[in-house]
Amino acid sequence: MAREFTYKEGKRIAEEHRDLLNSLKHAVKKGDDMEAEIRNAASDLKKEAVLQILREVDIDEIRANRIRYKILREHGYRTIADLDGVKAQKIASINGIGEATAKIIHDQYEQIYSYTENLVRIRISSDNRTTQYTRLVRAISSYLASRDPAAECRRLYKHCRNKTEEALNDLACTGNWFKWVFASEEKKAKAENACRYLKWQYDDMYVTKIIDSTASVLKGAKITDAEAWNDFEHRSILFFNVLEDLSPGTLGMENPVYGLDEELAEAIRSEPVSTAGLKCELRKYQLWGVKYILHQKRVLLGDEMGLGKTVQAIAAMVSLHNAGEEHFMVVCPAGVLTNWYRELKEKSILQVYRAHGKARDAVTEQWMKEGGVLVTTYETAGTLLIPETFRISMLTVDEAHYIKNPNANRTVKVRRLSEQADRLLFMTGTALENRVDEMIMLVRILNPEIASRLENIKYLSAAPAFRRQVAPVYFRRKREDVLAELPELIESREWCTLGPEEEAVYEDSIFHGTYADCRRVSWNVDDLRDSSKAQRLKELAEEAEEDGRKLLVFSFFLDTISAVMEVCRDRCMMPLTGAIPSAKRQEIIDAFEQAPAGTILPAQIVSGGTGLNIQSASVVVICEPQLKPSVENQAISRAYRMGQTRNVLVFRLLCDDTIDERITEMLEEKQMVFDAFADMSDAALKTVEIDETTLGTILKEEAARIEAKHQEEQNDK
Repeated sequence: MAREFTYKEGKRIAEEHRDLLNSLKHAVKKGDDMEAEIRNAASDLKKEAVLQILREVDIDEIRANRIRYKILREHGYRTIADLDGVKAQKIASINGIGEATAKIIHDQYEQIYSYTENLVRIRISSDNRTTQYTRLVRAISSYLASRDPAAECRRLYKHCRNKTEEALNDLACTGNWFKWVFASEEKKAKAENACRYLKWQYDDMYVTKIIDSTASVLKGAKITDAEAWNDFEHRSILFFNVLEDLSPGTLGMENPVYGLDEELAEAIRSEPVSTAGLKCELRKYQLWGVKYILHQKRVLLGDEMGLGKTVQAIAAMVSLHNAGEEHFMVVCPAGVLTNWYRELKEKSILQVYRAHGKARDAVTEQWMKEGGVLVTTYETAGTLLIPETFRISMLTVDEAHYIKNPNANRTVKVRRLSEQADRLLFMTGTALENRVDEMIMLVRILNPEIASRLENIKYLSAAPAFRRQVAPVYFRRKREDVLAELPELIESREWCTLGPEEEAVYEDSIFHGTYADCRRVSWNVDDLRDSSKAQRLKELAEEAEEDGRKLLVFSFFLDTISAVMEVCRDRCMMPLTGAIPSAKRQEIIDAFEQAPAGTILPAQIVSGGTGLNIQSASVVVICEPQLKPSVENQAISRAYRMGQTRNVLVFRLLCDDTIDERITEMLEEKQMVFDAFADMSDAALKTVEIDETTLGTILKEEAARIEAKHQEEQNDK
């Protein structure tokens, strides 16, 4: 009986599938090579950084008896760095240096190198695009572009390798006519079965998956330097996470448990976290914070300003939501209510409700019925109609030091709500180690047993024993502990909500005021106690003082500068304006450098934003959105520049439902268009800004919106 299967078909199938298997093997190796390139590039950068230090260290620092330094210098060994890569035998070959001395020199070099290496940290910055840093950034960008398809190739290769190779071996007899003719019937039957298996295993969908995955890996490997740096600027968190994973210690992060004892750390390490529905990337230290929150259940997160306590809280809510929990609540100061609302909307898929003002009861009822996150203020929290039997999956209390007084009304309200919460998260950037009584008061709400133990040893608050006792409930990290790639620029929008007085002034400005009146949102109220931006600035100044920082506060308007001076009074230096002579300006800056933490230097952005170096400030506050982002960037660069040793925190004060929001949105749109065409010569010459005509259009639209709102309110009556 003649076979339908022919050796030519077998040969074709074998060649096709050998090529597919080789493509997978090549893609897997390419993925491994990309990982190796990251490690090598990071290692070379770190080594160069170490040698750069050691080039400044004289060879005399090698201490051993009877070393003849003159002879060493004559042979080219002038600094410690000159010993790099030199073996003891080569040193011993120098006349006057014996083997024993050569070994001492070599061993001491190794010790000095190792010690220096532990001190060195790699800092990736777009301002430092050297060949070596570009190599590392390109390697990480290529890896990120290829990581998922490379993982898929690795999975496919592992799945099909053994059986495919076995099938290809059985098809060896189809290599040519001669082999096929003289093959046994058994071998021919095996070849036919192998061909049948490969056709079944590698259907069209499977083959397409292999081709697409391998092509994606190769495409990722071809990223250009410019593309890689652009990728870094937009996704730096991912870059740092990759570097921490593949080259531990490169960023100087040697303590992955952040000071917790090993038993507690091990329990936290194994805590599962589900981030499906979280619309941002977490740094490794932030993920650890989320695990801590989830595992310990009732905690005080005290991370320093700028480390992302809010996003850790949001991630914890998302993880609990994915596990079936439904009702979450945030209690915060009025000044950050809008900020919390927006952060939750932008960074998660959770349903968010704002319980504030007249609609709070209806909103609360909807939240209890549908689930999600209810955001409210300290003042409103106690008035919400929430039955005592209603359970809250997690209650988050921001700026928890606000409830340090156990007899205060707001403390009583929060305590009452906390009794209904299955999990409780307090947050504060204030260093409570220096305020042990406040710490114990907050811990007492979270865990009375631990609070009682702390009360007995509070005189040891600076000692390791105290830290061990409080570790299960209080977790605080400093920037230098977790952001070793500092300094970096951390920008955030501080959204404020207009109160009744502010809203009345704002609407009057829109209908009757000048462009300047309209842009001075919140700052142009008669009583600055009614200004949401002014109150938020005061809070930022207090946080900065606690954190040992000074502030630069910028505005385009002299009236706003005067308002800043009035509301912050004792904190403020003389402002930098266009009327200040250059000599006097430098005197002000010199005095600012000597001023204590929490000091504010107000500056008119068009004059104080150029030509100054003010590295002693590491917090920048911009009072209103500028019509030219380049003006803001110049102002920020006064503090964020060479010589700045701390990461710079930039806060933009904005009011929602005002032209602040519309200007910000429009500038974002213009920036996106500019970025898309920035490589085209005509577009590259254009500036992203809002001109007077566009501003006029925004004001007309805003007036129409306010009129429509008033009409709707009339109809409701």
